[in-house]
Amino acid sequence: MADTPRAATEDRARSKEVGALKALWPFLRPYGWMIALALSALVITAAMSLVLPLAVRRVVDNFESSDVALLDGYFAAAIGIAALLAVGTALRYYFVTRLGERVVADIRVAVFDRMIGMSPAFYEKIMTGEVLSRITTDTTLILSVIGSSVSIALRNLLILVGGIGLMLWTSVKMSLMVLWPIPVIVFPIIILGRKVRRLSKENQDWIAQSSGDASEQLLSAQTVQAFTHEGPSRANFGVVTERSFDAARRRIATRAVLTAIVIFMAFSAIVGFLWMGASDVRSGVITVGELVQFMIYTIMVAGAVAALTEIWSELQRAAGATERLVELLTEEDAVRDPVTPAAMPDTRHGDITFDNVRFSYPARPNVAALDGVSFTVKPGETVALVGPSGAGKTTIIQLLLRFYDPASGAISFDGVDLRDLARADFRRHMALVPQDPVIFAASARENIRFGRPEASDAEVEAAAKAAAAHEFLSALPEGYDSYVGERGVMLSGGQKQRIAIARAILRDAPVLLLDEATSALDAESERAVQQAVDTLSADRTTLIVAHRLATVKKADRILVFEAGQIVAQGTHDALVAEGGLYARLARLQFTDGIAAE
Repeated sequence: MADTPRAATEDRARSKEVGALKALWPFLRPYGWMIALALSALVITAAMSLVLPLAVRRVVDNFESSDVALLDGYFAAAIGIAALLAVGTALRYYFVTRLGERVVADIRVAVFDRMIGMSPAFYEKIMTGEVLSRITTDTTLILSVIGSSVSIALRNLLILVGGIGLMLWTSVKMSLMVLWPIPVIVFPIIILGRKVRRLSKENQDWIAQSSGDASEQLLSAQTVQAFTHEGPSRANFGVVTERSFDAARRRIATRAVLTAIVIFMAFSAIVGFLWMGASDVRSGVITVGELVQFMIYTIMVAGAVAALTEIWSELQRAAGATERLVELLTEEDAVRDPVTPAAMPDTRHGDITFDNVRFSYPARPNVAALDGVSFTVKPGETVALVGPSGAGKTTIIQLLLRFYDPASGAISFDGVDLRDLARADFRRHMALVPQDPVIFAASARENIRFGRPEASDAEVEAAAKAAAAHEFLSALPEGYDSYVGERGVMLSGGQKQRIAIARAILRDAPVLLLDEATSALDAESERAVQQAVDTLSADRTTLIVAHRLATVKKADRILVFEAGQIVAQGTHDALVAEGGLYARLARLQFTDGIAAE
């Protein structure tokens, strides 16, 4: 698992270098006024930086002048320029940093909005931890670029161009001595910059996998500890983290070489110019002030080149991060809403039809989860789905919620194909109790209210009573407002299941989906919940997936699944009398169980 990150195996030929940053423009466009203010402040600071050496030259050349007022005026002008430079820099920092924070917040929201709506097929290809890494780590890199690097790059670019112009105006001969290394410096910047970018993206890929592995292991810490798997888990995380460090080390080494080349070439040119300048001052070709002015411009230009070299590497890293985020934003989902969804009235009857449905999970394309399944559930009917593990029972519920689309056949809700409806439109008319109840890191009350946020406290408590959850919830330290921990870690399996059932009861939808809803309950709680489910299902369509046949005996109809097909259907008594798979399962659970006691 730690050999190669998923993203590192992708085709990198489509990389657009720094041009990938163009994908950020749609997020920047709404804040054009902020960009304009930042650019204005940036131009002012660059201009003041370029004017300052002129004032210094005047001060130096008039240092021995008898006109004290003139010298004082030059000093005052220098202070005024410094003040403008300080104010402009502060304004540039404020607007640029604010713009960066605003844009990155928008990107994070856009990525999360996209990811929260992706079908389960997407998460079969990518780990949740990797998505979280992209939302956090990659957006932090982009924040660094927008909130700092781009403005510094533009400022240094203005100083570079303006500084070179003013150097040529001061002395063409000395300018040529200083500027000749620039083309030589640019070549390694381009060559080594590409390598830095590739290593940066590799580094980010390994960080993402490391985050994904850590997330998976930490969320399953109890299982890891129960099976004494801490050692292998630590070792695997260590290997992935070390790969990330190795990529970072190679990136740092490449940048170090690039920096050494730039600094050596730049300062060699400065030494040569000082040598020539000192000679010209002695010969009277230029004044001391002009030499000082030229030296300041040379230092500014050299500093600008060095800064641009550093920033180029940062832009390379941010380009890689942008590509990874754009991959998420442009990822094609296997399940999509129609362009023009069919209208759906507020009142639904709950008529469900599966018509010759065939389906295989994307991760197991050669194994048929459902093979030509057809059945109809009438409004208000309670239908149980039974059969051995892997027979296709839970797949029915996942297709009904349109987490996946069938390979062939059709699934209809009140006579309309699900693929013609917006997913949110029909899902709001369904209430699900999954096999593994999902409890959020919030209060018990908020967890029950999850399916109907506008429900009152009285309605929440009524649903909890119906689900046999009121007694244990009232006994918690803060009652219904008690925090239940991440994934409900402070609750038992049965308590979690009862909260999930209360959530479905509160949703009050015309279709109720119960996937092993009572599997974690003790006999007394199961009886209480079963009574609630019987009452709840009396006037709504109910699909019950169950291994424990005691929970499905009262169903209007039982569908028996085996190897992705319906092999029998009927009432409990009729199926027992008929013999076959259901009768064998019933005998194992009832007769053999009694005999064993």
